[in-house]
Amino acid sequence: MNFRPLRDQVLVKRRETRDATEGGIVIPKTAQKAPTWGTVIAVGRGKPLDNGRTLTPQVKPGDEVVFGEYSGAEVELEGESYFIARDEEILGFVEEE
Repeated sequence: MNFRPLRDQVLVKRRETRDATEGGIVIPKTAQKAPTWGTVIAVGRGKPLDNGRTLTPQVKPGDEVVFGEYSGAEVELEGESYFIARDEEILGFVEEE
């Protein structure tokens, strides 16, 4: 699949949630919150500015990012669930130490 978001949109594959707690209690899917972090899959070319220039997104494919719980929208592409949001709705990067 080739999908390119428009302008400053970012396509993210959400991380899977755990089905059980560390103590072994199973959490039903209906009670789980959607994860607010994932991997960037595709990025648009950038936000057009009034002066004719383009503001390049700060993220790139492969980045691990955190986003707001109520930002963006869910989309389904080829049977897979993704999250799409504007670059400015990405709150930060997840980096390993």
